[in-house]
This record gives sequence, C-alpha cells and structure tokens, in this order.
Amino acid sequence: MTVLQKTAEPAVNAETARSIGLTEEEFERLKKILGRDPNWTELGITSALWSEHCSYKSSKVYLKEFPTAGPHVLQGPGENAGVVDVGHGWVAVFKMESHNHPSFIEPYQGSMTGVGGILRDVFTMGARPIACMDALRFGEIDAPRMRFLIDGVVRGIGGYGNCMGIPTVGGETGFHRCYDGNILVNAFALGIARHDRIFHARASGAGNPVLYVGSRTGRDGIHGATMASESFDKESEQKRPTVQVGDPFTEKVLLEACLEAMRTGAIVAIQDMGAAGLTSSTFEMAGRGGTGLHLDLDQVPLRQPGLTPYEMMLSESQERMVLVAKKGREEEVEKVFRRWGLEVADIGEITTTGRAVLTWHGEMAADVPIQPLTEEAPVYRRPVAEPTDLAARWRAPEVPQPDDPRQALEELLATPEFASKRWIWQQYDHTVRTNTVQGPGGDAAVLLLKGTPSGLAMTCDVNPVYCYFDPRRGGAQAVAEAVRNLACVGAEPVGLTDCLNFGNPERPEISWQFREAVRGISDACRALAVPVISGNVSFYNETEGQSIYPTPAVAMVGVIPNLSNLPNPWFQREGDRIVLLGEDRSEFGGAAYLRLLYDLEQGRPPEVDLDAELRLARLLRGLVARGLIHTAHDLSEGGFLISLAEACFGRRTLGARVEVPLAGADLFSETQGRALVACAPAALDRVLQAAEEAGVPAREIGETGGGELVVKSGGEVLSAPVDRLHEIWSTALPKALGL
Repeated sequence: MTVLQKTAEPAVNAETARSIGLTEEEFERLKKILGRDPNWTELGITSALWSEHCSYKSSKVYLKEFPTAGPHVLQGPGENAGVVDVGHGWVAVFKMESHNHPSFIEPYQGSMTGVGGILRDVFTMGARPIACMDALRFGEIDAPRMRFLIDGVVRGIGGYGNCMGIPTVGGETGFHRCYDGNILVNAFALGIARHDRIFHARASGAGNPVLYVGSRTGRDGIHGATMASESFDKESEQKRPTVQVGDPFTEKVLLEACLEAMRTGAIVAIQDMGAAGLTSSTFEMAGRGGTGLHLDLDQVPLRQPGLTPYEMMLSESQERMVLVAKKGREEEVEKVFRRWGLEVADIGEITTTGRAVLTWHGEMAADVPIQPLTEEAPVYRRPVAEPTDLAARWRAPEVPQPDDPRQALEELLATPEFASKRWIWQQYDHTVRTNTVQGPGGDAAVLLLKGTPSGLAMTCDVNPVYCYFDPRRGGAQAVAEAVRNLACVGAEPVGLTDCLNFGNPERPEISWQFREAVRGISDACRALAVPVISGNVSFYNETEGQSIYPTPAVAMVGVIPNLSNLPNPWFQREGDRIVLLGEDRSEFGGAAYLRLLYDLEQGRPPEVDLDAELRLARLLRGLVARGLIHTAHDLSEGGFLISLAEACFGRRTLGARVEVPLAGADLFSETQGRALVACAPAALDRVLQAAEEAGVPAREIGETGGGELVVKSGGEVLSAPVDRLHEIWSTALPKALGL
C-alpha cells in the first residue's frame, strides 16, 4: 500500500531530519531501510527511536562490560526495571533514571514527571512501589536561576511522591559550579512483588489487541526524547513545550488499576509511555517480542482535536500505559480500568509482519519495519582520548595545614555540601506506608519487608570530583562506598542500578570519561559481587560547550536478614567505646577540604582497594548480625573529622572524646575503606577480635558521652560544644538559600 504524504507536513530532507536529531548518515540509512523516502511521521518516529535517550547508541559498546548476572538476579538490563530475589517469596524491582534536561528548563514539572516516570517503570513490571530516592546535583547557590531551580526540583519531587503515597526515603544532594548550567535530577524507585507475578514488555500473539490506558494525549512533551539527547545553548529555555506535565493523582489511580488488571491473567505485555510516548512503548514491545503491529490512530484518546499522527506518536503526555491483552479477554481488562475511571481504548493489534503499520483517517500514516528501528538501531564507538592535561591534574596538591582544626570543621559544616539536607527531605513524606525503619540522613535507608524478619536497604553514591580527575577510580569508589553504606546497616548487596550522567559523547574526552567510569564500576562490581540489573545513560549534559563533571550515580539495594540488631549512623548511648576501622594514607586528591576551604581541586583521587573494601563490608555485616555494635558510620567525603561530627548529630546530640594518630589536615584525609563503629564496653574485645580475624585494621580511639566533641591529635586538642556544631550544620543550607 502506498504511504501517503500530507501536504501540510514539512518537507522531508536531510535538513529537516537534522533539525529533529538525525544525522545525514542516519537519514540515508533510514531511506535504505525503507527503500524510499520516509514521510514526516516516519521520520519523527525514527528520530525518537534513534535518539541517544532511547537507543543508547553511544553507550551500548561499553555497557556490555557490566556484570549483570548473580544468584539473586531474575531480570537484568533490557526491561523497564531489574528484578532481584530478596527471599520469603518476594522480589524487589528497581531502577534509576534521569530527568535532567526537563528539570533545568522547568524544574517543578521536570522533577515531578521524573518521579512519575520511574514509578511507572516499576509498577509496569507488576510490582507495587514502596520507596523512592533522588540524587540531585545543583550548581553554586548564587548562580543564575539556581535558587529557583533548587526550590522547584525539591517541591516537584515532594509533590509527586507525597500525592502518590510513596515515601522518599533517601538519596543525596551535592553542589558544585560545574552544574551551574546543567543540574542533575536522578530518580530511583523500588517496588516489591511476589516471585511469580512479574510482567514484561514483550509483545506476542498475533491478533492480540493493543490497549491504550490512562490520560488523554496532548501536545506536551513532543520531542522530549530528542531534546534530552542534545546539548543546551542560549535558546534552551524556550524548549518549555518539550517538558511534560504531571498529574500524580491520575497516576495513583493508574497504579491501582494496572495492578488489579494484572491479576486477571489477561495481560500479555505492558509498558509505560515514557520518553517518545506511544512510539517507544509500542515499537519497543514489538521489537523485544519479534512481532509486528497495526495501530489505528483514530482510536487514540486526545486531549484536544487536531493532533496529527506525528504529534500523537511523539507526545510525552504523562500517566499513560499501553498493554497487549489476550484476544477475547480484552473486555475483562477494559472493565477494570473503566471501574477506576480511566480512559481505555482498543487502538490496534499484534501482527506477524514485523512491521508497524499506522492508519489515520483511512489512510496509511506510516509503514516501517520494527526491528531495524529498535533492536538494530545505530551503535557508535565514538573516538576516545584522555585529557591532554591529565598528568597535570594528577599532580599531588600542596596541602595547607589548618591553623585551627575546629574552625576548619565549622567552616566545612557550614557549606551546602556538608550541611544537613533536612530542609530538602522534610518536604518529602518518608514514613508513609509504615515500612520506613531508617529514613533520610543516614548511610542507607532501611525498609521493612513486611511479614518477614528481613529488611531492604538502599543507598545512592558518587563523588563527581573524583570522577573528573580519574573516572575509573571514581566509578569504582562510588560502588565501594555504596557497599560500605549498606554494610553499615548489615545489608548484603543484591543489585545495582545506575544513572550515568555525562557531557557530549561526540567529544573524545567525554567518551574517555564514560568508558573509564563504566570500567571502574565494572571492576568494583565484580570484586564486590554486585550485579548491575538496570540503569540509564544521560549524555549531552552541557551548555555552551561547558560540560558537567562525569557523574555516574549508583543506587544499590541490599537485604538485611534480621532487623533486630540494626545499628544507627549516630551515637546512641553514653559510655560506648568508639573503634576506627581501616587505616589512613593521607590522601587529598580531589578532597573536599582543599576544594571547599582553599578553592583547590587537584590530584589523583584516593586509591580504591577493593579487597580491603570487601573485608570491611564483611566485617561490618558480621558485627551487625551478631548485635555487637550500636553505631556504624562510614568515612568518605570530608574524612575522619566530618564523619565523627556527623555521628554526634543523632536524634539527640551526644559528644565524644577520642584520641587518634592523625594530625592537622590528615583529620580531613579521604582515604577509603574506613568506618567508625561504637559498641558497649563489654563487646569491645569481641569487636576488635572480629576485626583482626577479618584482616581489617582496628583501633579503639575513645568513648561517647557529654556535650563536647574532644579530639586529641598530634599533641593538640580540638574541643567544641556539639550543640554549637549541630547549630552550624543544621541551619547552613536554609541560610544559604536565604530562608
């Protein structure tokens, strides 16, 4: 059948293809696939499917290096979310994704729809979402628009999660001038389901109907996927129409209706309409399943009349799902959605042709083969070159000694980077659903796995400064720190999801950063036995040629066999003995002490000893399981003195008196593989013996108690009222924001 061109549509040529994200070579490739020139709708569909955001065309060659299998893994990368077995007949379903570009353009709606999209990725797998986290990176607070961006992003995350009744239980927030022109909003969601009730997005069954469910289709979000696959320029703020508008109340109803419909047994496949909307959801389901499909676009529910096939296929209107039902049972499914008051329409069927045929007003709107546009999308191995100034970057920095360690500590605690993030997370409901055992503010969030003695722990980590100076070490460090954080609550990791945020991959230095970070993550995952089960890549995070630092955020989930001995990240009892695990090597490459106090970023990041990290994690898990420790808190950014101060800032402030073999600046050294634990005096010998048996250096350094933080080091004594330190730490961020 002839594919008709619409006279009102733009001309289709290399120039218009380039304007919507296709290169001249890709345009020629499409013409060869079709054996003719595409029409405007076909060009738009291909542009979306071959965008970086949807196709991973610049990252696939390296993502294959990740270890993705493990004893707990039931579903690895390639689906809407990964699935791991967490025992007792339950599985955890989780994923992390970016919504960076939309959030920079319109922070409230951008962050809202980021949360909404990641929740749909989880419940489309048949899991009920029970927790969210967010990893946020902002520029300097005084940078243009930054207070507006911070306020909008935080309100958007809280607005969506709170309305959905899904707790935001953890995450991280960082500030650095490299994000002045490109903030990062990475959203994580975790759900649980019974082992035998997982759904997939693989279409099958010729004649099975394709059903559209949820909100009507409008013009919001058109070209969202391609916008997220290009760098920003001076005109980027004019791209507001490409930012979707979220409605959490509709999504809550959609969630309940989908889970109920899944229980009918009449659903073959299901996928949310995320990036590229109806295009990605239908084409990717058919591509995975090796089928064809026919869509009657006259049946698509529209928010306003007059949408063209191009607009319908590329709209990213939110709160929409597409599913394949068993033929003859579609009425069962439709009744469920109608009972919940949702729009549901039969818009097509699965075929055996391997082609997508779209009709509209009795004419052919598109007729394209599916596999060449999805499974066989272009894959590039971009040129790679390490920075020409790498040796200069790695030059060891001159480390100034602090005139007054207490003053240095207070100045660090007063920075947005180290200050309490309570102003952010108090806007999130982190206790709804009554699963939250430990919420925001600790090393890892902990949730009940109801009906069992077990718990789920989750954390998110990355140090972008490390990744800028040495992306391979930085990637490995992010994984190692996440494992440490889980170990501090007694959790064994079962899987990792990532959100890999980088600049323009067409620049050889950025491709080098990406390759090295992936390899660092892979090295650490193999050494620490953590499979990568899902994730996301966000490229083109740059404005006017100025890229962000590489920010490969990793979110990790672990299982705590028994919650009865759960320690806290802060001191709880007077008279507990404090033990420092691990040894310092006076490492300051990329250290916060130099960056925040002396505006100096220099040197190779701390070494990551993966064998030592494994020994430390096993020791911490064992100490928790045996109930030997009341407190566990890892040492990371800011080093020993920052972690010690943080351990004093619990539900009530509690002081400590310690003596350590560290002097001056070494109190802020960022050597990895270290942690603080506190135990009852009667348990001290057993803690030290366990450390010796595990091959982990351990030193008793003092005890908890009183209202002062007293640190003897190098013949000097630092003494500060804990209440004073807490006041600085707890008020710094609101003050910086002018609140």
